[in-house]
Amino acid sequence: MSDLLYSEIETDLRAGVRELLDDKAPWNDVLAGTERDEPLDAALWQSLTDMGVTALPVPEDRGGAGATWRETAVVAEEIGRAVAPVPFLTGAVLGVAALLAADDRELLESGRAAVLAVPFTTDPHAAFAPTVRAGDGTLTGAVTSVADGAAADVLLVPAADGLYAVEAADAARTPVVSLDMTRRLCDVTFDGAPARRVAEGDAALRTALLTGAAILASEQLGLAERCLESTVAYVKARYQFGRPVGSYQALKHRLADLWTSVTQARAVARHAASCAATGDPDLPVAVAVAQAHCSAVAVKAAEECVQMHGGIGFTWEHPAHLYLKRAKSAALALGAPDRHRAALATLVDLPPAP
Repeated sequence: MSDLLYSEIETDLRAGVRELLDDKAPWNDVLAGTERDEPLDAALWQSLTDMGVTALPVPEDRGGAGATWRETAVVAEEIGRAVAPVPFLTGAVLGVAALLAADDRELLESGRAAVLAVPFTTDPHAAFAPTVRAGDGTLTGAVTSVADGAAADVLLVPAADGLYAVEAADAARTPVVSLDMTRRLCDVTFDGAPARRVAEGDAALRTALLTGAAILASEQLGLAERCLESTVAYVKARYQFGRPVGSYQALKHRLADLWTSVTQARAVARHAASCAATGDPDLPVAVAVAQAHCSAVAVKAAEECVQMHGGIGFTWEHPAHLYLKRAKSAALALGAPDRHRAALATLVDLPPAP
């Protein structure tokens, strides 16, 4: 097993990204953005692009940083901490992973946001049934609930015979009500949209979905850590009956249990990211373990954050609801935890329950 501790480079990367997000994406700005029609914070996304973190695993000769998915996972942790309204998971992970697997130099070098046009709940372990038909260099059909589809420059669309690139402007994109307004969904319809095939078969799609699920675990980890930190800080400062509420045994035990779960989540998320970075054949197993665990931990951390902040935690004026909505949405993304547990049982040859 590779070393899962954070390297000096990863630590420095984290510090730089956190400083940028603290400056340009404080939670009150994120909350204000949920009231606007814009599908992303374009200025923040440009800042992250200028910093070079949106193309970390792309080779240097193709306009990227020449890093790995491990460094990308560190950025994802910080995106999760800030619930930043940018298409990082969809554009800088799923899209980039698909293009790397397809070896599409043109789009990789362009630096444009390429978003994988699949339903956000698509399970990377299950068979995929395309809802779009290809013919004569065009696509026809529809895809529902595409995350960040409205923020895309290019859509990467799976069809029966491969993966196609379509200019986002050539598709009809209809916003739908999203639980997490920091990562919006839309339905996408193609009516003879011009398309270019970038990969044959479904190998690029499968690689992208597995890689995306691995990095999503790191985003969930970052969110859980932020919830735990903010809750601990609050119960230390909030007094009732002349003592900090955090001094009461019931809250101490709940926070200790949550700390243990977050620590475990860090281990499985780092392992999944490392497997993605090295092309480890155990990646499907690592992804199933990471998603089965990290999804539940992120939701639990967000729920405890709301509960332990008391009355203020239930209000719109506190960021706890942003964390809870992102956690609940992410728990459904790329396969719900029970789907990953079922896939894990198959992957490791567990016998069915009697």
